Amino acid sequence: MLLLEPSLRSVLWRMLGLLALTMLLVSGGVFWLADSLAQQWVPVGDAWYWQLLGWLAWLVALLLSMFAGAIAYVTLGSAAVAPWLELLAERVAELRGEELPACPLGWLGICGQSLANALRPLLSLMVAGVIALLLWWIPVVGQVAATIIWGFASLRYLCLSLMDTQASRAGLDYGERLAEWRAHRGFWLAFGGVAMVVLMVPLLNLLLLPAAVVGLAGSAFAQS
Repeated sequence: MLLLEPSLRSVLWRMLGLLALTMLLVSGGVFWLADSLAQQWVPVGDAWYWQLLGWLAWLVALLLSMFAGAIAYVTLGSAAVAPWLELLAERVAELRGEELPACPLGWLGICGQSLANALRPLLSLMVAGVIALLLWWIPVVGQVAATIIWGFASLRYLCLSLMDTQASRAGLDYGERLAEWRAHRGFWLAFGGVAMVVLMVPLLNLLLLPAAVVGLAGSAFAQS
């Protein structure tokens, strides 16, 4: 695995502590959000179907919370370790025999750029979130539809966030990143789906951000 190369491993160790702290804080927020949603929406009754609806409400609340937690972790984590991700991209390019100039921005500049690049995708995600919230008021069917809408929007945001370091290196603006997403939607949905699963696995989720930088190094857009 390329990420375990000595020159990359040294960069990886520098960011793991900060990523672990971010994940710990986000995980606490996920459990709090899931419990709050479930307390509000779990129906109360003695009939058997109320128990079924209660289980479904808990499942939907957990899924929505996990999607929200994944978004929060990727956004905050990407900004927090952005300078190390940039360094990782440089080291990967060197291993591939490519010439990749150092990023001209300073430490805070790189972190700020990461947050700025997340704003427009985040606004789109918030629009989807509002639609999902409105549908959530419709029992069962609306809650399932809300989960699907929020889940798809979260995957889209996740992919746009994970491509950020390499896309920035390639000089792609927001419109060009969306064009890349649309042109290879099947790949990005699969990529985002795998990333979402990895985010649910303790410890392994800490490797997602650096692994995305390394994994996308050979992609066409990263070489443009």
